[in-house]
Amino acid sequence: MSDWESFGKYLGEAYLRYSFTKGTVGEVDFLIDALGLDSSMTVLDVGCGPGRHTLRLAELGIAAHGIDLSPEFVELARTAASAGATFEVGDATALGFDGCFDAAVALCQGAFGSLPFDAHQGRVSDPQHLGGDLAVLDGMRRAVRPGGRIAVTAFNAYFQVRWLEDTDRFDAATAVNLEETELRDPLGAVRPVTLSTTCSTPRELRLMFERVGLVVDDIWSVSPGEYRRLAPTIDRPELLVLAHRPA
Repeated sequence: MSDWESFGKYLGEAYLRYSFTKGTVGEVDFLIDALGLDSSMTVLDVGCGPGRHTLRLAELGIAAHGIDLSPEFVELARTAASAGATFEVGDATALGFDGCFDAAVALCQGAFGSLPFDAHQGRVSDPQHLGGDLAVLDGMRRAVRPGGRIAVTAFNAYFQVRWLEDTDRFDAATAVNLEETELRDPLGAVRPVTLSTTCSTPRELRLMFERVGLVVDDIWSVSPGEYRRLAPTIDRPELLVLAHRPA
């Protein structure tokens, strides 16, 4: 199992049993305040999975549209959807929106950080090539209106190296961590998998956002379900980047 489509097809609704999915309410409530969202605005949720953040936004009266590569996850989201929440199957590296949203989010490595490593994405010798995570960020920039806000979480490279476990293999050349673990499907069947996550430093994230034309407003250290305004540290697993598209 090496791609997000297979991941979603195997896990299905069992994805929502994992502990990291239980902090949705707190995460969304924090972002509404941090991004200045209200019921007059629209939000794009990139790599939405089964739609937990999109659905929470809609519950609070903020129209939200989720996009994910997994048809199974999108179908789960549509089944749970109420007014104000819409979903579609799509590729986060090829977003086709043009100034349609007031804000865009990519949370819990649903799109950013979970892609196969693209060795070309950072080469200044090929400035027109935007692969991997850079393509996701560029699509999010285009998707929001001038002045629109963006929030992205990325796995913290400092945390990963400091707390490396026996089941992890961290590649220092690419900052990709490979985790040997098990997944359980909705019926409880177990499958061993290798999960790949690209890790980042605050400096690297700032440079990536700036390269695609986004202005970074803040970078905070966070944990799933516990988003707070904390300066970057080596003790929390994720980094939350807030940025905006210049007017």
